[in-house]
Amino acid sequence: MKKVLIAASLVSLMSTSAMAENIGVSMALFDDNFLTVLRNGMIAQAKGMEGVDLQVEDAQNDVAKQLDQIKNFVASGVDAIIVNPVDTSATEAMSAAASAAGVPLVYVNREPVNVDSLPDNQAFVASDERDSGTLETMAVCDLFAKEGKNPARVYVMMGELSNQAAVQRTQDIHDVMEGGKCAVKLEIIDQQTANWSRDEAQDLMTNWLSTGERFDGVISNNDEMAIGAIQAMKASGLSMKDVVVGGVDATQDALAAMGAGDLDVTVFQDAAGQGAGALDAALKLAKGESVDKKVYIPFQLVTPENMEKYTSKN
Repeated sequence: MKKVLIAASLVSLMSTSAMAENIGVSMALFDDNFLTVLRNGMIAQAKGMEGVDLQVEDAQNDVAKQLDQIKNFVASGVDAIIVNPVDTSATEAMSAAASAAGVPLVYVNREPVNVDSLPDNQAFVASDERDSGTLETMAVCDLFAKEGKNPARVYVMMGELSNQAAVQRTQDIHDVMEGGKCAVKLEIIDQQTANWSRDEAQDLMTNWLSTGERFDGVISNNDEMAIGAIQAMKASGLSMKDVVVGGVDATQDALAAMGAGDLDVTVFQDAAGQGAGALDAALKLAKGESVDKKVYIPFQLVTPENMEKYTSKN
């Protein structure tokens, strides 16, 4: 009888082991506020699921390092891989490495250049960037109209130029202008990259301020750069009541800046939702289930009037 019980226990353990799913996760950068929320969202989701193990690694903004991580995940026999790409134009090699080994792969947050030609066992989970910059710019335009600033002159801060989100969010601004969706005539004085960085944005804004050019606002591809611009303007003695500043992500720091009256507009990008969605897609693909090639988590406009709804989200 004792032998039978031991055998039954072994079968049970083997069954449990067979059901376990090991997921490799390569994040572009740990040292990023938004991506930290996304990463923690995945980890929290996995902890609440039985038999799901995550191996999360930091690519440290290095494309070659990230490709090596993917190859190492494949070699270690993971059931699926989740990638937040460092460079969205360098994803074809990542897809090829996973596909050759038959390992499902899910891109999260940043749209891969090969998104329309992904293999059958690969998918992309994010928010539709055509909405992010559009919501931001139209809200900024409405504020200019309310303040009677027409035409309104703005600076545009872009994220990393190798990143699809930065390219699309900047294009959104131009699409709103050219499509007649802006409540005023919008004029772009200059647009430059600050690489998603608060410090770089502060330096860039300081340079713009030194020109003495008259301007009415700043439209930034993300909140971190918007905050950097705000810091530079306040350091120069400029009243934030005289300018309109917009960002994207609705991070906690951004909402604090909004509460202080410094940031006027941001757009909530559901970091935790994207992380959970990516994990869900990876697990389904690992089990041989079908998943949509593109899974979108909606963007939502955030203003001082509704910001309280988002204070505990990103």
